[in-house]
Amino acid sequence: MRSSGRNNRDAGRGNYRGAGNKKDEKQQRAGRPRPEERRYDVGEGAGRGGSGGGAPERGGERKGRGAAARGGAKGGPRTSPKGGGKPGGKGPQQRGRGQAPARPREYDAQVEERNRARHNKPQIKTPKTFGDQEGERLQKVLARAGMGSRRACEELIDQARVEVNGQIVTEQGVRVDPEKDEVKVDGLTVATQSYLFFALNKPAGVVSTMEDPDGRQCLGDYVTNRETRLFHVGRLDTETEGIILLTNHGELAHRLTHPRYGVKKTYLAAIQGPLPRDLGKQLKDGIQLEDGYARADHFRVVQQTGKNYLVEVTLHEGRKHIVRRMLAEAGFPVDKLVRTSFGPISLGDQKSGWLRRMTNTEVGMLMREVDL
Repeated sequence: MRSSGRNNRDAGRGNYRGAGNKKDEKQQRAGRPRPEERRYDVGEGAGRGGSGGGAPERGGERKGRGAAARGGAKGGPRTSPKGGGKPGGKGPQQRGRGQAPARPREYDAQVEERNRARHNKPQIKTPKTFGDQEGERLQKVLARAGMGSRRACEELIDQARVEVNGQIVTEQGVRVDPEKDEVKVDGLTVATQSYLFFALNKPAGVVSTMEDPDGRQCLGDYVTNRETRLFHVGRLDTETEGIILLTNHGELAHRLTHPRYGVKKTYLAAIQGPLPRDLGKQLKDGIQLEDGYARADHFRVVQQTGKNYLVEVTLHEGRKHIVRRMLAEAGFPVDKLVRTSFGPISLGDQKSGWLRRMTNTEVGMLMREVDL
């Protein structure tokens, strides 16, 4: 039994070492060239194997590599050597083994020259009628100024309500320069640049400055979240309430406060009576102050409750404490003072401490007031 088992093991060993097993197949493949050692040149004398797919004999002359590098192997179409067959067709040789005609270097140089000439053409300067024109379209400028959507601004132009430099515009597509051209809608100038206009109802106790070194509450506290620097138009006394304008339009602010343009401001003053009938006449004729005469443009009694009077004073001067000094010189000290309008801009029902952005109509009215 033991000898039979040993014979079986020996037989197994003999089968393992014999011909036809896996080890012998590996030994046979060892003599074959590896794939990376094979040559795929298609030219004449590619290899003595005759097919071009096998490895050439060692030490043999390698031919045909120049044709292959010029496109014979990979770059050219698969044609027969005689040129009579279609690309990819079968000629006398097998498919894909014919030599493609080499492209001369002169032809490559011509192609290179044409490509350079194509991409190095000088740029042609077209006239402005065919390229970018100067300025911006009028409806775009109006829309950016807050006059509505572009479609609504086009309707304003169609209705002949828009004028540029004094000329009414009725055609679409007119281009303007926001920095130079004057644009008006319904006779009111439109602020086409990036200007800001605000109206603040200043409470009592707020200083009329944008910054205060003593740390008191000032106008700058109401516009701290604005990236654009704003400044106030004129001043109000610390204890005086009412409307004050904030903007970044320097020329408009200068004209609104200049005596030459005479922009009127209206105040409501609470005083104690009884009042003489000629108090209004005295104020209009002029009150002598330490720095000269001060005259009111308009005076009226708004409300009376016993001895408490609420009077309205309108004047175009802007001297310090002008209303308080005038009424005090006439014999009626002011208990409370509120400015209700600055030119065409009225306070209305705006609450104390509220800041609002002025409408385009209000801005146009201000500009017309000072000939802008």
